[in-house]
Amino acid sequence: MASIEMKNIVKKYGDGFPAVNDVSLDIDEGEFMILVGPSGCGKSTLLRMIVGLEDITSGDMVIGGTRVNDKAPRERNLSMVFQNYALYPHLSVFENIAFPLRLAKVEDAEVQRRVNEAADVLELHEHLERKPANLSGGQRQRVAMGRAIVRQAEAFLFDEPLSNLDAKLRGQMRTEISRLQRRLGITTVYVTHDQTEAMTLGDRVCVLRKGKIQQVASPRELYEQPVNLFVAGFIGSPPMNFLPAQLEGSRLTTPFGDIELDERRAAAVAGRDLLLVGIRPEYFEDASLVDEAKRPLGSVFTARVDVTEWLGDSQFAYIPYEAPDEIRTQLRELSKELDSEELRTQAIVSIDATSRIREGRDAEFWLDSRKVHVFDPTTGDNLTRDAEAGAELTRLAAEDRVDQVQSAEGEGISAA
Repeated sequence: MASIEMKNIVKKYGDGFPAVNDVSLDIDEGEFMILVGPSGCGKSTLLRMIVGLEDITSGDMVIGGTRVNDKAPRERNLSMVFQNYALYPHLSVFENIAFPLRLAKVEDAEVQRRVNEAADVLELHEHLERKPANLSGGQRQRVAMGRAIVRQAEAFLFDEPLSNLDAKLRGQMRTEISRLQRRLGITTVYVTHDQTEAMTLGDRVCVLRKGKIQQVASPRELYEQPVNLFVAGFIGSPPMNFLPAQLEGSRLTTPFGDIELDERRAAAVAGRDLLLVGIRPEYFEDASLVDEAKRPLGSVFTARVDVTEWLGDSQFAYIPYEAPDEIRTQLRELSKELDSEELRTQAIVSIDATSRIREGRDAEFWLDSRKVHVFDPTTGDNLTRDAEAGAELTRLAAEDRVDQVQSAEGEGISAA
């Protein structure tokens, strides 16, 4: 396996359009890196430049410490799994998997050994003599993965490999790919537009927008500390709610009522006029179900519910609100860029399945105000991200202190 370094990578086509624009990204040995973003963001182009199927306009591509800009794909020792499987219909599963070894003129005994090892990993032994046309979509994808495994390459590259599968198979194949990567410990770069794949598979996720990197972080950090409106809107399903707000002292006035900010967040947004508050659906609760000890930690407001959706284990309530025209326009443009349903001026609230809130009626909701994000509507920047990170460090330090005290007490030591 090998590390992959991208230094100021640019890809321009004949018309001068930069499909990839000054991307710098380091992928460690054995790391599972996800490239994610809406259609046209440059993720597949970037993957093709790693493998050598696209020329690099400028910048350096370094694999395993060696600059490979001028090396042909066959000289880079990388294995790529395509969206459409790219299997040979006239060859058996065995020969499809063995194909790169046949090209390399590997001895028959070694070919047999490697193919059998890959078949063991992917549970394909009973299908080795079958043709691709007689396999399911998931089995074909496993054959394509087997062909990548036998090469013993420096890295695996996946280009939206699950997009042709139905929802159930996608879930199964996500698990298989994750298990395979952990077992082999090989450097992996995986391109997808599906945020579920991005959040469940990768060690780190790189979010791209119009050929530029927006944020590179762990899935949890992307979700809890998005750097801007684009990342916040792209990551999460249902998407984050965005509400217009005015700041008065340390209090945000929103269409649903006032939200009191803690000292860190209030300092971060001081001096601003119109703001956007970002609130994930699960930060709300049915106020009647909130523990009394927890209520002071958030804000309570009353709103009329337009529609409810009961999903068995949870339910969603939709609450419309009024917003200035500039906010409506910005949300509409953001929706287009995200390739998602329009971010309308309505809040989606996730509540417990036992809640008796009903559509067409007023209901009381509790909001965890400790978790809200505040964005600059002009630049899209998350103004409270540093404050959130600082609060998280404080919390972790406090938890670590508690662990130390408990450990000391367990050993009969008095902690100061």
